[in-house]
Amino acid sequence: MPFVNIKVTGGNEAPSAEQKAQLIKGVTDLLVKVLGKNPATTVVVIEEVEMDNWGIEGKTVTEIRSGK
Repeated sequence: MPFVNIKVTGGNEAPSAEQKAQLIKGVTDLLVKVLGKNPATTVVVIEEVEMDNWGIEGKTVTEIRSGK
């Protein structure tokens, strides 16, 4: 049973419900196509992480996006 966890930034940059549905379907379809997995037992979770809780190069995503 595959388990896929997709993490994205939340807030104003969060994907829409439609985009999330496309991600879930696309990842599931890819696992079926490439690995022959059963879609009925394929789990995809999308986690939204607040931009202040996501860091790159020692800065939060909030800082990076604000140009600080």
